[in-house]
Amino acid sequence: MKLNKLFLALMTIVCFSWANAQERGLPIYKDYLTDNWYLIHPSMAGASKFDKVRVTGRQAWFDVDDAPNLQTISANVRAGDNVGLGGIFFNDENGRFSQVGGYLTFAYHLRFSSNQELNQLSFGASVGVIQETLDETDIDVVNNPDPIISGAAQSETFFNADIGVSYNFQEFFIHGTVKNIIPQEREIFTEVFETDNQRQYLLSSGYNFYIRNSDWTIQPSAMFQLKEFTEESNIDINAKAFYNTDFGQVWGGLSYRRSLDGAEFTSDGQTLDSQKLNTISPFLGITVNNFVFAYTYTYQPDDIVLTNSGFHQLTLGYNFGKRSTKYKCNCPAVNQ
Repeated sequence: MKLNKLFLALMTIVCFSWANAQERGLPIYKDYLTDNWYLIHPSMAGASKFDKVRVTGRQAWFDVDDAPNLQTISANVRAGDNVGLGGIFFNDENGRFSQVGGYLTFAYHLRFSSNQELNQLSFGASVGVIQETLDETDIDVVNNPDPIISGAAQSETFFNADIGVSYNFQEFFIHGTVKNIIPQEREIFTEVFETDNQRQYLLSSGYNFYIRNSDWTIQPSAMFQLKEFTEESNIDINAKAFYNTDFGQVWGGLSYRRSLDGAEFTSDGQTLDSQKLNTISPFLGITVNNFVFAYTYTYQPDDIVLTNSGFHQLTLGYNFGKRSTKYKCNCPAVNQ
């Protein structure tokens, strides 16, 4: 009996963790810290002096079958003086649930300085199409009938959109994005289980500190997320360092994510406890001759977890189409 209660407590925490990982549309992990702000903020499409292509792969829990995994391909370019264009394709799987989708982005950048001082306000919008699938084909509905379970693979396709704004002023930056602004009700999850309000708000900000007489730049930053309907929220606290070399740049850092909401559980059937999701993510990257390589590891130090094997993510990228303008600021996201 105690074993069953402990299992239920474990699954409560696991489901809470997965719910935070499994987003409608493109999930939000730590991809943005590996030189890819565009992946979560459409207003950053074409904001850099380079056009960029990024490929990421993320795998959770190598010792667990059907564990969450995500693959993305993204590109963003500057078209003319003010227009940015971008595109994202992703494949996201989590147990029986999977989604495949793509976004197209239009951004417009306003410069408030005619010289090489960085003072830029950017607006962006992404429109996406997503196909979601719920696979119930291996569930025995003959011996274990349940009217909710179909025993088939159900899929549904829908459209949605994200909008955002960014402001880059010399070493300071701030980004705000609203995801899934169009209400959508999915048939594969009836309204008994899910709301049609999937709006999510993101706010990111940071500053680049140049260490005088050295090749080092330190970038503290933070990102806040809020889901409108459930009022779930979490915050990332990040510290990133850049080191310039003769062959390019080495960079890395540490990110801590903390949920501001706790999942309630019981391990003895009597006492009610609460656990908040915590993750620690060290990451390391290198840029050589416009090629980008990065690795991110995410560890969940909570008391009740499914496994301690962690999350692994690789990022590969290429920068091209360099523009002649280089801002007189220590601003890696825009100058590099």
